[in-house]
Amino acid sequence: MEDENKLSIYRAARTIKRRENTLYNALRSIHDDSVFVGEISQLWPELPLLANLRCGLWYSSKFHSTCYFKSTDGHTNNWSFNTSRLNLHVAHLAGQKGGCIIVDSTRKGKRFPDSMSKTIPIWTCVFNRAIVNHRSRMQDHDTLTEGVNSDNHESETSDQHVENTRQASHEWDASLHLPLWVSKTERASIEERLEGWTKELEASGADIASLASCLQKPLRPLWISQKTVIWLNEVPDHDSWDFTPIILVSASSSTGVIQHRTTSEFSWNYIPGAGDDEESWARGLSPDLFWNNVYDIINSGPDMCNQKVANMVEKDRVYRAQRGQDAPQVTLKPPKSLNSTSDPSYVEPVLSLDNLDIKNDIQFCDDDSTVFWLGTTNIAVGTALAAANTTCVDCVMNCDRDSFSACYLNNEAYLHLPIVNSKLDRFSLRNNLASAVNFAKLNLRKGKTLLVFCQNGEDISVCVCLAILTALFDDGRTFDDGKSFSETHITKWEMRRRLVFLCKFAIKARPSRGNLKQVYSFLSGGRPSSHTPSAPSTM
Repeated sequence: MEDENKLSIYRAARTIKRRENTLYNALRSIHDDSVFVGEISQLWPELPLLANLRCGLWYSSKFHSTCYFKSTDGHTNNWSFNTSRLNLHVAHLAGQKGGCIIVDSTRKGKRFPDSMSKTIPIWTCVFNRAIVNHRSRMQDHDTLTEGVNSDNHESETSDQHVENTRQASHEWDASLHLPLWVSKTERASIEERLEGWTKELEASGADIASLASCLQKPLRPLWISQKTVIWLNEVPDHDSWDFTPIILVSASSSTGVIQHRTTSEFSWNYIPGAGDDEESWARGLSPDLFWNNVYDIINSGPDMCNQKVANMVEKDRVYRAQRGQDAPQVTLKPPKSLNSTSDPSYVEPVLSLDNLDIKNDIQFCDDDSTVFWLGTTNIAVGTALAAANTTCVDCVMNCDRDSFSACYLNNEAYLHLPIVNSKLDRFSLRNNLASAVNFAKLNLRKGKTLLVFCQNGEDISVCVCLAILTALFDDGRTFDDGKSFSETHITKWEMRRRLVFLCKFAIKARPSRGNLKQVYSFLSGGRPSSHTPSAPSTM
């Protein structure tokens, strides 16, 4: 009986929480927090605004770019510097613009997510240390050059250059900057690992030289939340600091308690970090679709919000389908409550398409159509929409489940590999990589350009390109028809070096761990199943 009471209390608490975390409460909370984000971005309007995926993407309609710093890399006793997520474009952008602003949020009642408290501070410190090491190596090289220089005038010039380099390296702040709430014990544990992480970065093949020339001042994080006191008449210019600021903005209030708020029209419950875990509440709504129709959604009120969003999501789906874009049907689970769906008072909402005006009702969203060329390899990676809008490539590899119409290509210049996510099929990517590499080899040896795409251009297509780069290119990223691959045993570290090179150009790449495992299995000759194709032929 006691266990039943505990279960009933637990179910009741879950039900109350679910009722508080409604779609309108989440979207209204995001909208309120976005005002704060906008105010902070206006304090330094010259600095680009970046969203830390995926939660941060909900909190503004005006992001310059995105980044991907995971909170798990900053969890206590799980600290990590992941060379698969170097975010090199963030460091370069900060160097070019004099800094940047990164937006994220958390539901856990903390002022900042661990991505901001520890992951990004570790990232800035490791990059700064690598730059100091690079400058020291350049200094040693210049000293060596000075020793063999016989011209007195040139020797004096070299002396001055060496001295300047030595002074700059000495002044470059490579210390670890953490917020005050991180304990001394945790700081000490992180500092013990910094040297190893720096060596990993240097061995990864990342272009530290270009980063060192781009950054005029060391990277350093600053933290701003809704509790931060800022005197508007004393806001410093970002150029006045002796470092390149990475301003970390935690968008939500950190009370950790759901607050009841009201206006003259509606009342709602404020949810801190409402943008987190969007699959559990967004009902198919995307950040872009939300911001394109924000006032209609917010003004619909709590009672009509679900139906309003359902209409918008379905219209957007039809709009995408008409243009050949990915348009999966959004299915929603009926709400769980103390009353089952057999209760006669429960009515499942039904959306009719008869009254949908696809043309006029809402502002639609198109997928990103950017194509990322991978250096001088003649390979590009992109989205399905990018493939539909690009006619300047010689051949196309479609790694999406759906077929693709490319009337400007003949059959020999098009390959469709219906690869699905590793969560649906653990061997789907692995089983198609031999065909992908052989198709790429056939075309690249003729000097043709190749576009590899999947629906979002972030995962499957990136992993296919990684396999091609590793199997058909040497360490200098020069096409060698697989010669170096046939003579080398590929390690995980070598594959990661290729991934670092790829991510330098494809800045939106986010390959999943499951797919990366399949790529390594293929390249190392592993056989996860009896029907799996062999590794690519290099003849």
